[in-house]
Amino acid sequence: MKKIDVCPGTLASGFDRYSPVCVRSMFDGVAVNHVLDFSYDAENSDFVAAVNRISISGVQEKLSVVVKDKKLQLAAEGESGRYIIKPAPDYKHLRYRDQVPANEHLTMQIARQVYKMKTADNAMAFFADGKPAYITKRFDYTGDGQKIAQEDFSSLAGKTTDTHGKNFKYTGSYEDAAALIKANVAAWRVEMANFFALVVFNYLFGNGDAHLKNFSIQETPSGDYVMTPCYDLLNTSIHIDDGDFALQDGLMPREVHSEVYRNTGHPCKADFVEFGHRIELLPKKINEIIARFATEQPLVYELIERSFLDERAKRMYKRSYQERLHRFQRDEK
Repeated sequence: MKKIDVCPGTLASGFDRYSPVCVRSMFDGVAVNHVLDFSYDAENSDFVAAVNRISISGVQEKLSVVVKDKKLQLAAEGESGRYIIKPAPDYKHLRYRDQVPANEHLTMQIARQVYKMKTADNAMAFFADGKPAYITKRFDYTGDGQKIAQEDFSSLAGKTTDTHGKNFKYTGSYEDAAALIKANVAAWRVEMANFFALVVFNYLFGNGDAHLKNFSIQETPSGDYVMTPCYDLLNTSIHIDDGDFALQDGLMPREVHSEVYRNTGHPCKADFVEFGHRIELLPKKINEIIARFATEQPLVYELIERSFLDERAKRMYKRSYQERLHRFQRDEK
C-alpha cells in the first residue's frame, strides 16, 4: 500500500492515519488502524464461507465488522457488527471497479462537507494486501446496542418482486417517493426538504442508482419517524452507462417537464423547481436549496484532489460534476 498523507476518513491533509475528528465520530474515540490484518478474496471459497456477510446488493459484497483491540475485525457468526465494509466489486463488467470504494467515500464526503447533508459516518480502510475498501458505521443501532426500527421506501410502498417484478425497487417516480414521506412522517416538511436536497445531489453527482431501497425512515426515541442519514451515494456514471435517474418514471410526470428537458432528455433548474412545488415545499426553501447546488463549489474540487481515486478517475469525476452542474444551471428558455 502506498503511503497516505490525508485522513482516510475526512480527507483532511497532514494525516497518515485516521484523524482525531474521524476517530471520534466514526469509532467512538477508539484509535483503530486503517489497515486491516486480513485480505479479501472473493474467489477464495474458504474465505467467503467464513465471513459474516450481511447481504449482496447488486454486485457488491458487504462484510460485517466490529472493533476489537483497536482493530477492525470480521464479526463472528451471529455477532452484530456495527460497521459494514464494502470491498471493490468482483463484477468484471464494471468499468474501473477498483475505484468504487474511493468513489463512494468521496461522494459521501462531498455530501457531508460541502452541502452539510446528514450522512452515515464513513471512511476508507485497506486490506492487508493494500487493496482499498469503503467502511461505514451502521446507524440502525442505538449507543447501547438496541436495534432501531427502520423501513426503506420499497417496503413503505409495499413493493416486492411478487408485486412489481424483479426491478421493483426501480419502479415509480421521485414524486411518488415523496408521497411516502408525507404519509409516514409527522414532521414531513422538514424531511421533505432533506429528500429534495438528496434528489438534487444525486442528479448533480451522477448517482444513477438512487432506487427505493436507498431511501429509508427510522423511528426516533419519541416514536416518530424521520429520514435516515444518507447512504450509498456514488457517482455511478464512472462505472456504468446509466440514466439521470434510477426510478423508471424519473422526477415527475412527463407532461410537466420543461422544454429543455423535453428537447435534451436532461432536466434543468426549472424542472427541479417544479418538482419542489409538486412535493409541496415552500418556495423559499426550494430557492434556498436550488441556489446552494447551482453554485459551483471549490471544495468539491479540493476533496476530489485529496480523495483516494486514481488520477484518471479524478478527471472523470470532475468532468461529470462540471457537465451536470452546467445542465442544472441552464435556463428553461
